Amino acid sequence: MASPHDDLPFSNGAFAVDLIGRFTHKLASLQGPVLADNDPEPLHQMRVSLRRLRTCLHQFAPALLLPRTVGDPRLAKTVRRLGMARDLDVLRERLEQDLMGELPDPERKALKPVLKQLRRERALAYEQVVTALQSGGYLKLLAQLQGWLRHPELTPLGELPLLGWTLEWQAPMIAGLFQHPGWFVLEREGDMECVHDLRKQLKSARYGLENLGAVTGSRCRQWAAELRDLQELLGELNDLHVLEKAIDDQLPSGLARSVPALEDLLRRRAQACWDQWRLRADALILPERRHSLSMALWLERRPDSHPEPVRLAQALPSP
Repeated sequence: MASPHDDLPFSNGAFAVDLIGRFTHKLASLQGPVLADNDPEPLHQMRVSLRRLRTCLHQFAPALLLPRTVGDPRLAKTVRRLGMARDLDVLRERLEQDLMGELPDPERKALKPVLKQLRRERALAYEQVVTALQSGGYLKLLAQLQGWLRHPELTPLGELPLLGWTLEWQAPMIAGLFQHPGWFVLEREGDMECVHDLRKQLKSARYGLENLGAVTGSRCRQWAAELRDLQELLGELNDLHVLEKAIDDQLPSGLARSVPALEDLLRRRAQACWDQWRLRADALILPERRHSLSMALWLERRPDSHPEPVRLAQALPSP
């Protein structure tokens, strides 16, 4: 089976195997640092790697004959377990390093019990991380993937040359993206659960485009960057909302009465983030912009040419 790093054309399956191998290797290498828990970054990287692996397995499933035990439910459960601890890391870091420096001394003092509670909740969430990563199900999944990668099995589609099929691998990842109702929530007081769901779809679409970044052109990579920026805007908005609720729940008199300067700061930042999101979203859902994404996929599929010599490690940006 040809490798994506050979000079010869490579297959749909060889390309997918290379991606899956990279994500699986990353997960295995992060196991020790995450369990050591000396730095929050490995946990973040593992969560991202799990999400990317899930996207890759879903995107290229028609090309692969995977072990039955390598299923999405186990990966999804592990992502959720890691997500609880990672979200608490983000909330505590945002409060300690980003917001408290702009608050008056009385409010910083009032927030100390909140920080203490966030640390307690994070310790409990980390116990769930350890349980998940040391569970027989997760370790078996990694072992099955590593064994399969040594002798991967492909479908007939997986044996066909990739360069004639890039459009078919990318198009399903953006299908229905612009029909999502989250684009049409016009006020920050509207249905934020719907907007949060759109963020997840943007992330999936971005990962799907990035997976083919090594063999498509600059326009597809620009679109992946555009989706990443939008996803990060909505992520920022969600973090501010979750932090606001967490603090409000912890303070006996509530957020607005106990720490009014923080309440005002959170509100202003959330509104600025929302205004920027709406400006970008309104421009993106115009017909010419929506159609330009489809045209980028179609024009850059390049069925009769060799890809640029870009290694996958360079094509996949940091999370």
